[in-house]
Amino acid sequence: MAEVTASLVKELREMTGAGMMECKKALTEAEGEIEKAVDVLRTRGLAAAAKKAGRATNEGLVVALVSEDGKNAALTEVNCETDFVSRNDVFGQFATKIGTAVLNNDPADLDALKASSVEGETVEALVTEAIHTIGENIQVSRFIRRSVENGAISSYIHGGGRLGILVRFGFGNEATATNDAFKQLAKDIAMQVAASNPAAVSRDSFTPEAIEREKAIYLAQAAESGKPAEIQEKMATGRLEKFYKENALVEQAFIKDPDKTVRVVIEATAKSIGDSIEVLGFDRFELGQG
Repeated sequence: MAEVTASLVKELREMTGAGMMECKKALTEAEGEIEKAVDVLRTRGLAAAAKKAGRATNEGLVVALVSEDGKNAALTEVNCETDFVSRNDVFGQFATKIGTAVLNNDPADLDALKASSVEGETVEALVTEAIHTIGENIQVSRFIRRSVENGAISSYIHGGGRLGILVRFGFGNEATATNDAFKQLAKDIAMQVAASNPAAVSRDSFTPEAIEREKAIYLAQAAESGKPAEIQEKMATGRLEKFYKENALVEQAFIKDPDKTVRVVIEATAKSIGDSIEVLGFDRFELGQG
């Protein structure tokens, strides 16, 4: 059993928004394991949000770049100290150069990115130069590069670079990539990911362990109702269905027409084009959460 320290209680409070005493009780019940304590608070309905503490507060930009053929893309977060600098064109051009290095070089990690080159200079040299020129501490905090074979990737940047999205699509006909209906769909789905923050593409994308954890919480909540076991099971199943509708992208209500699900919109577009369209995956970078 881990010791329930004041710092552990503080961390749990920042993660969940629950009161200090409730956090201490939950940690005691969970024998000092913070993830279990989060589940205890969620079961009791006391957790405002089960989010990890320590979110970065740096300013900067998220840059999304897609290759001309739509088959490769990169999402990169570059940080600086102030919002004033992040809105400066010089910093924007610098961040785009770093994103280009990610897209063109496909580095394995941050060290490989620093050693890679763009426009004849290494990324490490570009960062050093930018620090001297701009006068603030600057760093590349994270990046991801994606590729598809039979499909295309769409991107979306929101809030002037505070949120960046990549969505990977698969389809059978190469001509679909240039179809106007598909282009609109791809843009809409990227905006959906930005607005609704799904956790997975579909219900099948969740791990069995994640679903068992959710259902255990819902069963524990239902048990507090005092109703018969079969009713408790139905209550938990209903809450799990709600979880899917809120967190699985294709089951979410479409932001431009809430009477339809994202899956229905994708299927309708695919039918109009005469092809099959599938969301293969997505990435969502929110500034400061790396």
